[in-house]
Amino acid sequence: MKSTSLILVPLLILAVLAGLFMWTFCRIPVPAGYMAIVTAKTGKPLPPGEILAGPGEKGLRKDPLPEGRHFLDPVNHSWRIVPVVSIPVGKVGVVTSKVGKELPAGEILAADTACKGVWKDVLGPGTYRLNPEGYDITMLDAVNIPIGYVGIVTSQTGTPVKPGEFAGPGQQGVMKDVLQPGLYYINPRANQVDVLEIGMNQVSILGRSGSVVLTKSQISNASTALDTLQQNTIQVQQEKRNEYLEKNRDRGFISQQALNANAAPAASDSASSSLRRGAPKKIASGGKSQSQAAQAEPSDPFSDKPQPQQPGSVAPESVAFGINRFVEFPSRDGFQILLDMTVEFELLPENISRIYMLYGDLPAVVEKIILPQVLSISRIKGSSYKARDFIDGEGRQLFQKDMTAELTRVLKEKHIVIHNAIIRHVEIPTAILEPIQEASVSKEQDLTNKARQDTARNQAELNTETALVEQLKRQVDQETEKLVATIGAQTKNEVASTNAVAALAVATINLEKATVQSKITQVQGEAKVKAEFLVSNEKALGDQLRSAVFKNPATLAELTFVEKLNPSLGIRIIHAGEGTLWTDLKNLAPTLPVK
Repeated sequence: MKSTSLILVPLLILAVLAGLFMWTFCRIPVPAGYMAIVTAKTGKPLPPGEILAGPGEKGLRKDPLPEGRHFLDPVNHSWRIVPVVSIPVGKVGVVTSKVGKELPAGEILAADTACKGVWKDVLGPGTYRLNPEGYDITMLDAVNIPIGYVGIVTSQTGTPVKPGEFAGPGQQGVMKDVLQPGLYYINPRANQVDVLEIGMNQVSILGRSGSVVLTKSQISNASTALDTLQQNTIQVQQEKRNEYLEKNRDRGFISQQALNANAAPAASDSASSSLRRGAPKKIASGGKSQSQAAQAEPSDPFSDKPQPQQPGSVAPESVAFGINRFVEFPSRDGFQILLDMTVEFELLPENISRIYMLYGDLPAVVEKIILPQVLSISRIKGSSYKARDFIDGEGRQLFQKDMTAELTRVLKEKHIVIHNAIIRHVEIPTAILEPIQEASVSKEQDLTNKARQDTARNQAELNTETALVEQLKRQVDQETEKLVATIGAQTKNEVASTNAVAALAVATINLEKATVQSKITQVQGEAKVKAEFLVSNEKALGDQLRSAVFKNPATLAELTFVEKLNPSLGIRIIHAGEGTLWTDLKNLAPTLPVK
């Protein structure tokens, strides 16, 4: 027993010392939001080309230790604590792997996580534990498509498709299906997303001052973060457009920056033809003016700090870009006509992917399709009208109607819907404009004089009719008074007649009542006499029967006498005994009635 105790005590001491060693030197506490990168100092050497070690291999381990408590031998291992990769809402993580199999020839994206290179799939919002020595993570903005826009997806990888065809799964090219408004976590290296406006847009051709294209305004969301993401998405698309515009400056394109730079001088020049013609106000991207854009402070996309623009508000229309062209054509009588025109067009969601595939972004659509057709149709249609027709309202309206109908027909084949082609201003040479204006003024003056004569004639007729109305009114008043008096007399006569008839009816009723009353009195008298007779007769018969009972009629008379006596009268018989009569009479006194 003693030897067993001697053995257990050292073992217990060794166990306590081992526990203290493990807790003090081997424990790896990983707090929340962090991970431990472990390096194995012993094991098999890494295969050629590998930089991360697996189980039983020497080197930097591929899998980090998650949050919690871990125990490792500090002699054979070393470690360091680093933060985990946290991707916030509205961001995506593009992963570039330094480990794995080599990509097949011609591939630029890794289809799965077992290959080197950029992963095709991105990391969405969340927390990830990837060894920073083997994986580089680049955080980018997610694609947030605003309301009124759609996203055109162009696949960057796969087998190229034939020109004019949409790309399917595994193919490279423009996809048919568009992205509706919303938030999308897309790898920009795998799929390029171009944001295009749908619905109503305008292209305004402002004569010799050039043309501008107004894009639809953006609707603000209730979330500041979503607003920022939308602005970022649109800003990226605008930068692409600016590159296109700069490359094609020799073809007449004017960038948005140039339009914004000229906005202030144009606004201050009151004699500017563009302002006289109602040219649209130059506004910076996102619906803000230059001063507002310059004063805007940078803000945190996911901050709760309120922004100047209220949720649900709509920014003004923005000038996307300009084109230095104008509408000019000769009239039928040989005069040069300049037009300011605004065309309202719409790109439908079901057609916008094909339009983008065939022509490109909005500047290309306007430059390659809309403006050439506007210029061509206006020349063809306008050459059949005289210069006078563009001054006259009816002629201008007719030209505008023909222009809209033909432009709608032609662009319908291009999958573009035209709503209106509106003429805003017409410039005609002074040599013909002044005579036409003078003739028009004379014509209008003649029409004015005729209108005044018609007005005077109508006023005279009105006065005559007014007098007739007044006369008829008086006649009606007299007829009314006469009719009222006649009706009053007839009413009084009818009332008197009705009263007489009523009085006669009352007298007749009273007579009938008196007759009935007399009959009632007669009947009552006769009934009373008969009743008294019957009673007396019956009494006589009773007396006769009573007298027949007695043999002597005097007995009946005595009986009748007795019946008629006062009921209070009493009879007392006095016994005459011994003594005198007067002596016994003294007892009679109490028998007398007391009154």
